[in-house]
Amino acid sequence: MKTLLVLPGPTAVGKTDLAIRLAERMGSPVINADSRQLYRDLRIGTAAPTAAQLQRVRHYFVGTLPLEAYYSAARYEQEAMSLLNSLFATHDTLLLTGGSMLYIDAVCKGIDDIPTVEPEVRSHIRQRLEAEGLDTLRAELRLLDPEYHAVCDPHNTQRIVHALEICYQTGRTFTSFRTATAKQRPFRIVKLGLRRERAELFDRINRRVDMMLQEGLLDEARALLPYRNLNALNTVGYKEMFAVLDGKWTLPFAAERMKKNTRVYAKKQMTWFTRDKGIAWFHPDDSQGIDTWLHATIGI
Repeated sequence: MKTLLVLPGPTAVGKTDLAIRLAERMGSPVINADSRQLYRDLRIGTAAPTAAQLQRVRHYFVGTLPLEAYYSAARYEQEAMSLLNSLFATHDTLLLTGGSMLYIDAVCKGIDDIPTVEPEVRSHIRQRLEAEGLDTLRAELRLLDPEYHAVCDPHNTQRIVHALEICYQTGRTFTSFRTATAKQRPFRIVKLGLRRERAELFDRINRRVDMMLQEGLLDEARALLPYRNLNALNTVGYKEMFAVLDGKWTLPFAAERMKKNTRVYAKKQMTWFTRDKGIAWFHPDDSQGIDTWLHATIGI
């Protein structure tokens, strides 16, 4: 049977290194499920695979979109499923990895049938966003749909706005539309999750932020200033660097805020992933345990 191995986990846990090792072992490309790594010119701030890593294994959905492009989990589902169907013609096992919860669910379960938002509702929420700011909308989402608020990226304006649009449009929570029966896929799905103790993960996040700054994240953000209002750049890392470039924050202060915001996002990722009882969890350094599980589960 054709098998898709899914490798989820929070940011900075160590997915990229293990994914490349497993892909080489399996003879599979790496199929990316990180919503920000799809965009070009976000190499440092998204911790995208390096040129050397990209040379080792073929990657899909990395650096393929211009910053101006609109993209969604629904479109990712369509394109990823088309790619998988094509690749399974010559592969028995494929590897998908990333930390974007909705993108992983899009492949494994399919996207729910969300109602279309009327233009008046969309305009109303957009006007409120401009007048009141994201913090106000985020607080309202917490009241109207606390379950989705608990797992939604607090810095993802598009998702917060869309969830509120659905609440206003239907009088129901956005969460209530996300419980549809999972779509049946023509391949087996197995999930190997990566996690670390909180203190260890947070230390890795802090050190990753320091490394990003050493690699030139501020200069990368400076080059992206003309695009700062695009959804692709409404994310942790770039927002803090824009505040530095605006003269609002010092670089040390922005670095600490970036670390804190990344830690918050990592906790939300784990909240989401741990609800999935089909994930077998391992520490990334547990090579023996991972190899034993892979051999027993998919025979490699």
